[in-house]
Amino acid sequence: MAALTHDLVDFDEALDRYDPVLGFEVHVELSTKTKMFSAAPNAFGDEPNTNVTPVCLGLPGVLPVVNKTAVEYAILIGLALNCKIAPTCGFARKNYFYPDTPKNFQTSQYDDPIAYDGHLDIELSDGEVFRVEIERAHMEEDAGKLTHMGGSTGRIQGADFSLVDYNRAGVPLVEIVTKPIVGAGKRAPELAKAYVAAVREIVKNLGVSEAKMERGNVRCDANVSLMPKGSTIFGTRTETKNVNSLRAVDHAVRFEIERHAAVLDSGAKIVQETRHWHEDTRTTTAGRPKSDADDYRYFPEPDLLPIVTTPEWIEELRSRLPEPPAERRRRLQAEWGYADAEFRDVVNAGLLDAVEETIAAGASPAVARKWWMGEISRLAKNADVDPGELGVGPSTIIELNALIEDKKINDKIARQVLEFVVAGEGTPSEIVRARSLAVVNDDAALGAAIDEAMAAMPGVVDKIRDGKLQAIGALIGPVMKATGGQADAARVRELVLAKLGIEG
Repeated sequence: MAALTHDLVDFDEALDRYDPVLGFEVHVELSTKTKMFSAAPNAFGDEPNTNVTPVCLGLPGVLPVVNKTAVEYAILIGLALNCKIAPTCGFARKNYFYPDTPKNFQTSQYDDPIAYDGHLDIELSDGEVFRVEIERAHMEEDAGKLTHMGGSTGRIQGADFSLVDYNRAGVPLVEIVTKPIVGAGKRAPELAKAYVAAVREIVKNLGVSEAKMERGNVRCDANVSLMPKGSTIFGTRTETKNVNSLRAVDHAVRFEIERHAAVLDSGAKIVQETRHWHEDTRTTTAGRPKSDADDYRYFPEPDLLPIVTTPEWIEELRSRLPEPPAERRRRLQAEWGYADAEFRDVVNAGLLDAVEETIAAGASPAVARKWWMGEISRLAKNADVDPGELGVGPSTIIELNALIEDKKINDKIARQVLEFVVAGEGTPSEIVRARSLAVVNDDAALGAAIDEAMAAMPGVVDKIRDGKLQAIGALIGPVMKATGGQADAARVRELVLAKLGIEG
């Protein structure tokens, strides 16, 4: 478990004395068929070290070749972020040694990114719009993946040894870097979460990335510094690396604000460094001193020619842009018929894509909202994870709803089934069969339970005979109990009326 090196200052108290300055570097893995500079497949989940070529491994005598589709995807991202597109740009070598970078340098862009000077308007939960200025969006390649074996944290500290998988080495990336963000105040964590959510929504809608944060398709490095109230001089920043969920972005920014305030209040100085985020404790710990650009000894990549964009090419790509996110939200709300509060709740919960996918798969807007905002969100909250991490997709909801409509299960049973789905027991239909959860529709079994309930509550029966049909609910409860909650309530009502000779 990560240990705190300083006491924390209460968040509200910290913001009474300090103004936060934020900055974000969001790395987006592009979903091209091949890697950035080689013909190796760009695929997730394959056997380690199988999607590699001599270029990926940095072997002597190899030459990289730029992936044109990756360049187009980078331009699309730049256009969607309202950036200017460079008429020419090149690549540079960013030099550092790390075992998952077999070339001992990363091919990136330095002083001439492909996109620059953009902005993104972020809508917060109450409708307030905050403009985030984009400094640049540049192309680069991803590193490999280290797996630290032994120890209890999965991190290099305390590990017995590490394994490296070069399948990810060379995967195309676009890194989106903001300018310093000031003025967010106490809404800084919310803005951080909303900004990363907006970027993820954009790249997913563009079709340039699968944008699955749990897979690392979108990763955020969150920079935080504090300056005393009234000051205009930025404080020393820290960079929390590779935060890979929206909830974690919110928590990481909040934690660093509280930690920075405690350090500054003690009279100590903030160390400019990278920080590791620990989801289990929602804390950060020190990584390494943060390098400035000079420490990487950038120099132009000699093996790659500059990229030249033309106005015609840029306009052709611009014509492929999907509708802007704000317009999409307005359209979806109108199509689904959600009230303002209902739609805002879906957006604020980060479930817009999930609801849209569920509706597209065949569910009604009401059913999609009911499950995502209800039982799925509840289970996610109890498990302290994002709803998307539960392993529930549109097909699960559609299958559950079909079982309800076919009167094979009721709502109560459906909620139980969902819990078993989350636990990995199978599909809803498989679980209903395996656990014998289908509703009891057998009239003989229901009739016996109804007779027992009526005999125990003659007063209720008299009320029903007197025309107070709502009193049937008092009989349904005992029948449900007798059948383990698996009785078909509608059928129970019909049988009660039939037994009493009353037309329903």
